[in-house]
Amino acid sequence: MSLIGSRSDYQSSGLDTSDLLESPTDQLRQWLDEAIATGVEEPTAMCLATASTEGVPSSRMVLMRGLDERGLVFYTHYASPKGRDLEANPHASVTFWWPTLHRQVRVTGRVEHTSEEESDAYFASRPRANQLGSAASPQSQPVACRDELEKRIDEVEDKFPSDVPRPNTWGGYRILPTTFEFWQGRPARVHDRFRYTRTEQGWRIDRLAP
Repeated sequence: MSLIGSRSDYQSSGLDTSDLLESPTDQLRQWLDEAIATGVEEPTAMCLATASTEGVPSSRMVLMRGLDERGLVFYTHYASPKGRDLEANPHASVTFWWPTLHRQVRVTGRVEHTSEEESDAYFASRPRANQLGSAASPQSQPVACRDELEKRIDEVEDKFPSDVPRPNTWGGYRILPTTFEFWQGRPARVHDRFRYTRTEQGWRIDRLAP
């Protein structure tokens, strides 16, 4: 199968320094709001890339569940492959892609656990079915069949007929950004790219060649 002719020519309006907000967090929030307003499916979805201590990379889609000046938050099982990577090598990169807007954002930085209080509060806010699934699933471990998973969920539901406690192997991570890159697709692949880099004086903004 040849993919040589498979391409789209982005006809979006341009992005210049004057269009950018001083805070990259505010800029990300603005683009996220625009993605939501235009009906982008799963606008908070981001591709999370981690690496083992041996430098072996791994990536997967997760949902951003918190954004403020401290960083970006997502939740998962600590014993999952991404959790093990982050324990051994607490650095990560995430990429948002909003195809209908011809935009992507990349964020890199160090990673830390959210507080137990934050993890408890988010877990308590989830639908009960999601709580049961997280409590029952041995994430990324082999299982014989779907029936086995459903049996485990039934067992957790019987055990906790009211509130489901947050498993101690499940919680949040916060990415503490050192760089943001905002990418706006343009015609003929001459895209607009701007990188925010954290410095002692604040955030430096550079235009990058496409």
